[in-house]
Amino acid sequence: MVVNTLVGDALTQSLSEELYGALRTGRTVAPLRLRHPGLGVDEAYAISLGLLARRVADGERVIGKKIGVTSKAVQDMLGVHQPDFGFLTDRMWIRGEIDVARAGLIQPRAEAEIAFLLREPLQGPGVTAEQVIAATSAIAPCFEIVDSRIADWNIGIVDTVADNASCGVFVLGDTCVSPQGVDLPNLRVTVSKNGRPLSEGLGSAVQGSPAAAVAWLANTLGAYGVALEADEVILSGSLVPLEPAAAGDVFEMTLHGVGGCAARFV
Repeated sequence: MVVNTLVGDALTQSLSEELYGALRTGRTVAPLRLRHPGLGVDEAYAISLGLLARRVADGERVIGKKIGVTSKAVQDMLGVHQPDFGFLTDRMWIRGEIDVARAGLIQPRAEAEIAFLLREPLQGPGVTAEQVIAATSAIAPCFEIVDSRIADWNIGIVDTVADNASCGVFVLGDTCVSPQGVDLPNLRVTVSKNGRPLSEGLGSAVQGSPAAAVAWLANTLGAYGVALEADEVILSGSLVPLEPAAAGDVFEMTLHGVGGCAARFV
């Protein structure tokens, strides 16, 4: 498989180490695409796998996957006009207040999403939105706190894929519901920051439906021999524009008909 070859490449190994160092020291690096114009998405994925391997060797455990840059609002904001994908580990799941320094966050931004909690595995090609719903035990409101190890968020698709889809940490709401019979495209989210209304959006913001976004993820990762596994958490992409976050900020969201979620930064 092409990824196996790429993972062994000296450049991809070097860039994996560089991003791992940035993650652990809380610093940024210059955009990869500008320093290495020949890098493509396959190479970026290999860099991401190398970064993940170092995190796993450090004791982290993969518990899910994420799709990002799915909505037009986020694509326009970041200048990246196709979705990306990354991995979630147990250390990324925050169940209390988000300690910015301890979490190693550099330039965090909050985004409101719908999380899918899988009960059955999904592996492309050919996964449909209907199969995603059938394989999902529940959906839940979620704040993903994206973060970039690339300086000044100056990213292209190669940069964000290599950097684990610019993932930082995530918070799940306490309530969840079965997706069966839920009008996912018309699920509405409202978001506040420090008690003031911030943004709102619909499930249709992510590829027409969050289930379609998860199907895209399953099919894209399937091309690399990677499955969405049973019991994993899958983040389906932001329904609203990203908002910078700092210590002292409190974000709250309501996913109407499902429940709420809060992200408190200290």
